[in-house]
Amino acid sequence: MASERSDEEDWDEEWSGVHGGVRPSPVVRGWLRVIRMLASGPIIRVPPDVLSVAGVLVVAGALAAVVGPGWPALVVPLVVLAGVLDGLDGAVALRTGRARPLGAVVDSVADRVGDVLLGWILLAIGAPMPWVLAAVTLVFLLEYARARAQAVGMPGVGAVTVAERPTRLIVVAMAAGGAAVWPAGVPALGWGWGLTFAVTWTAIGVVGLAQLLPGLRRTVPPTFPGPR
Repeated sequence: MASERSDEEDWDEEWSGVHGGVRPSPVVRGWLRVIRMLASGPIIRVPPDVLSVAGVLVVAGALAAVVGPGWPALVVPLVVLAGVLDGLDGAVALRTGRARPLGAVVDSVADRVGDVLLGWILLAIGAPMPWVLAAVTLVFLLEYARARAQAVGMPGVGAVTVAERPTRLIVVAMAAGGAAVWPAGVPALGWGWGLTFAVTWTAIGVVGLAQLLPGLRRTVPPTFPGPR
């Protein structure tokens, strides 16, 4: 049991190291336990890049389920599966020693493609295009600011915000689930599910940027690293 606790602590330390020393919350710690358990099974033999691409394909399948036969209920399990794959690609890379810069690029590109597909799902559910564009633009702005800060020497992610990818997956899953159970829209608001959660995603994106910017100011080095 002691060695098991030690393994879990090592797993937390690895996550913290990747995220600039931020300690995982109890919710994140529980999620890490699930990912750690899955990454210890047969899936550990799958290349991390394949898992990244598989996550995108699963989100594409969720979009097809709405655009094609009109099955928003199918979006919920598919989005959950995409979230699991999104966690597993990094976990498998760390556990097998296959983490590499190119893999991080593949993961990042896959995430951005997935974000566009998530916005497209909201659009298919009935969200107005301007709200979807606002939501997705905020994601790209947040991730671009983080990537540029890392390029000039910022360690980690600057700050773990409320607008991270798991939140975006949850927002779209809730929109699809609501559309499947109550197609008429949100009873308390009179809005469609697509509009409601496109607005929610946009609001979360604004808060996420507000959380990230102070983190960038704290952690971006004042001068460029290395010789000029």
